[in-house]
Amino acid sequence: MTTHIPVLLKETIEGLNPEKGETALDATLGGGGHSRALCARIGESGTFIGVDADEDAVLRAKEILSPCKARVILETANFRTIARILDNHGIKAINRAVFDLGLSSFQLEESNRGFSFQRSEPLLMTFEKNAPQEAVTAYDIVNQWREDSLEAILLGYGEERFARRIAKAIVSARREKPITSTDELVSVIVQALPWSYRNKRLHPATKTFQALRIAANDELGALKEGLFECFSRLAPRGRMAVISFHSGEDRIVKLFFKEQKNAGAAILISKKPIIPSREEQRENPKSRSAQLRILEKI
Repeated sequence: MTTHIPVLLKETIEGLNPEKGETALDATLGGGGHSRALCARIGESGTFIGVDADEDAVLRAKEILSPCKARVILETANFRTIARILDNHGIKAINRAVFDLGLSSFQLEESNRGFSFQRSEPLLMTFEKNAPQEAVTAYDIVNQWREDSLEAILLGYGEERFARRIAKAIVSARREKPITSTDELVSVIVQALPWSYRNKRLHPATKTFQALRIAANDELGALKEGLFECFSRLAPRGRMAVISFHSGEDRIVKLFFKEQKNAGAAILISKKPIIPSREEQRENPKSRSAQLRILEKI
């Protein structure tokens, strides 16, 4: 059975410092760890809103939060639509909000949507379990995008130093037949790389898979919109915390927080990103790249 370990849980809850009766938002339900902790802190007089694009995460949250005494609202949606969700439930302002931008263990191990390069799955990588027909998938990107576009996302979103070689190999392979599964894509990637690069601690497909996932879900665009919408609905003295795992994400968060500070709209609770302790990194290796930033609205 899959077990999800929430990253930087103690630091996030302490930094947000939620109080009884407040309205709290978890914009990325994931495995439900941050949600459970927030619910416990706001108590029966509080309101909790949980959002996730993955309907499986919402179903898990219903079970995990069943003991929660607060008013609980759960929505299957992208966090870029936070304002609409709040309006639909008559909520004008929130006091605490958290964004955990990492993939949950459930998505990696149980979704069967191609997030993991360690098993053979369809090339989807959509956060939505039942994505609409017009949604962009990893299959579309791998089999239809131009070579220069592939190279650009591998370099920009994956920071893959061999982006050109991998993009060229993908285009060459798909001329023979479409690349339909994760294991087929992994094989193409590995064969495109120098032998020395194949035997690093990091799996050679890691950065390519990351880039494809970010592109398929427009993660950076959604993040910019979600941060803006969340901050616009944050009550005075309200706090928001964001846990990022990718330098592109962290740059967006850092810039947004800095802009709010410079505009006199917020203060930074964490002047530098908070990273997991050595103990947490040992216990949960997936936490190694996590960075937590927290601000408070003036």
